[in-house]
Amino acid sequence: MMDVSDMLPHGALDGIKVLDLSRILAGPTCTQLLGDLGATVIKIENPATGGDDTRQWGPPYVQRADGSDSDLSAYFMAANRNKQSVALDIATPEGQHTIRRLAAQADILIENFKPGGLAKYGLDHATLTQEFPGLVYCSISGFGQTGPNRHKPGYDLMAQGYGGIMSLTGEPDGRPLKVGVGIADVMCGMYATVGILAALRHKERTGEGQHLELALVDSQIAWLINEGVNYLTSEQVPQRRGNGHPNIVPYDVYASADGHVILAVGNDNQFQRFVGFLGRDDLARDPRFATNPARLENRDALNAQLIPALQKYSTDQIIAGMETLKVPVGPVQTLDQVFSSDQVAARAMKVDMDTSAGPVQVIGNPLKFSRTPVLYRHAPPECGADTNRVLDSDTPFDT
Repeated sequence: MMDVSDMLPHGALDGIKVLDLSRILAGPTCTQLLGDLGATVIKIENPATGGDDTRQWGPPYVQRADGSDSDLSAYFMAANRNKQSVALDIATPEGQHTIRRLAAQADILIENFKPGGLAKYGLDHATLTQEFPGLVYCSISGFGQTGPNRHKPGYDLMAQGYGGIMSLTGEPDGRPLKVGVGIADVMCGMYATVGILAALRHKERTGEGQHLELALVDSQIAWLINEGVNYLTSEQVPQRRGNGHPNIVPYDVYASADGHVILAVGNDNQFQRFVGFLGRDDLARDPRFATNPARLENRDALNAQLIPALQKYSTDQIIAGMETLKVPVGPVQTLDQVFSSDQVAARAMKVDMDTSAGPVQVIGNPLKFSRTPVLYRHAPPECGADTNRVLDSDTPFDT
């Protein structure tokens, strides 16, 4: 077990200052991660619109003691801890002056306005980095700063559709489906974090800032991974397979006698043990199924044998049997099962925090450091909660 006495009382990015002009999910995912790692994050929100759009993306909301709703929607809280909220209208000269004052002390600025949208305020990359050449300036948009679609709006659903993942998601005879959460936004935020850390490394060596720009669609295309390269290699357009794997069989969700179970039979030895459990050793000897390439070619014929065989067993029986035989297997858990599990408790993936509106629970950070642990310093803030304290200070990132 890790010795907590070896841990330092600050994060790995302690001292890094982030000016966050982003909203919704991609940018806030990035800045929350930087904040979790110890950076100081000042989040700018427009008071005229009620702040970050996701504050209105409820219910559920955190309820105050008097039973009224706060502006802390669950959606907003998912990506906005470890930040200070400053209510500021950047369309005003005063707001623009304040942003430049904050940018003068920041290491990083993140924004997700439409390409060119900040130029009219004098807050675009070209303008700010003339004044502050060491600034790492990160722009996130739907289609990027270049290309014929640069001015189109960027939403996760559109990125999933344009970038191809929806064409791969869903049942073969059903309609295309998006992934159940805003994964194009989240992954774009992850790529942004990696890029920012690389830009900070360059700044440490040279003193130079730079412009990092990302597109939701580019990020989504990047994580097509094996299916994308399958197409580029074969020029065969992949088809929807439900939960089936394009290159491994059986690798799917199967009905049991009382629910569903996930099976991921990754090699021929595992397949032999798997069908042995079912009492169907003959399937391992059948040349149509003896090797993975053969099983791939004869997927439907094999599933016609496996589906009724698996339905004779309960989910627990299948999981226990496969674990004994060291064949990858698992349940399909609902979220109440996920967050009540011993595994979640052991890995600290559910975190209690106290907001100004009341106590909440948020999802933990998956990064586990031996020396500079993730710190849950600030609960998600209500809009403008830190405005006076931050703007009245000569060193706003130190408040």
